[in-house]
Amino acid sequence: MLKSFTIDQLYIGLSASSSHVITDEKIRLFADVTGDYNPIHLDAKFAEKTRFGKRIAHGMLVSSFISALFAMKLPGQGCIYLSQNLSFKKPVYINDTVIATVEVIAVDLPRKRVQFKTYCTVNNKIVIDGEAEIYIPD
Repeated sequence: MLKSFTIDQLYIGLSASSSHVITDEKIRLFADVTGDYNPIHLDAKFAEKTRFGKRIAHGMLVSSFISALFAMKLPGQGCIYLSQNLSFKKPVYINDTVIATVEVIAVDLPRKRVQFKTYCTVNNKIVIDGEAEIYIPD
């Protein structure tokens, strides 16, 4: 559901989350969209020989769920993504359920900017961690 917050409605601790199951189809579609055909994501025989033992999802596929949260839930329509840093902590595999979360950590009313803690978890373990800055237009 599309939501939209004005900057004066945002406060430290406000958060939103979404759940996503990683599928072979999502990985293949992401590869097609981005052109990232690294065999660690697409070739089971190749992936078996790596330290992961099986195919892993693209880190940027998983982190894209954060972007969707900003656009669709918090703060919502019209917001502008200014910056994002990410740290990839653990691999994400096919059939994993990813919970993406964004949480307000600072609000700059005069500049209309909001800082967010961003992270993704699988089985309550952080797989991606970071921070983002979002601009909230009038």
